[in-house]
Amino acid sequence: MKIFIYCFILVNSLLASEYYAKLEPIESYKVKAAVSGKIVFSNTQIEGFNASNSTIIELDSTVNKMDLAQSRNKLKFINDMISIENNNYARLKKVSSKSVFEKDTQKLKVINLKSSKADMIIKIENLKDTIKNKKLKEKSNYISMISVKKGDYVTPGTLLYESKDLSKGKLEIFVPISEASKLKEKDIYIDGKKSDIKINKIYTIADTQHISSYKVQLLVPNIKTFSKLVKIEFK
Repeated sequence: MKIFIYCFILVNSLLASEYYAKLEPIESYKVKAAVSGKIVFSNTQIEGFNASNSTIIELDSTVNKMDLAQSRNKLKFINDMISIENNNYARLKKVSSKSVFEKDTQKLKVINLKSSKADMIIKIENLKDTIKNKKLKEKSNYISMISVKKGDYVTPGTLLYESKDLSKGKLEIFVPISEASKLKEKDIYIDGKKSDIKINKIYTIADTQHISSYKVQLLVPNIKTFSKLVKIEFK
């Protein structure tokens, strides 16, 4: 008898195109460490609040900054050496008594220095990128969880914190494949009230878990309360 009642309710629900979904932020992010290092700052006070161009996590970059300063100095020295050796090569080419071997040897010095310059430029850019990746900031997202504290040592791939974009909400439901194409022609009711919400996306590949259904995504503006269960009807 219970099975019959359940099947009856399920059939009626499908016929009425009635679904339930939890209202979630439009995007959720898990931010992981890109480089290794010791945590020198963990903004635990912002956990549970929206960021405002806030630094969330910072890893120690003291050695990287020293290396960057020295590498920039070395690049200047290399540029000076290239200038000197280029002038030497230009003068050497004009001396008829100098052999082709001597001239080629001087030219090779210039080429080697230019190669060293290219390597140093790449090193400098890598160091700048490493330093940037050690200071993680958020513009406006909600910081839902910080998983590391000051003094921790992390390696690439370690979860640092989680953030969410609360600018919009999303509702995701799974509908029978045969019904999906008809939904765009219908009005959407949220908790029994007609809304202006439109379907944002219908995934036209069957879901891996709901093998006979397509996932349908709705975007909802101006959300005050997330994570609540919402009734969705298509009429």
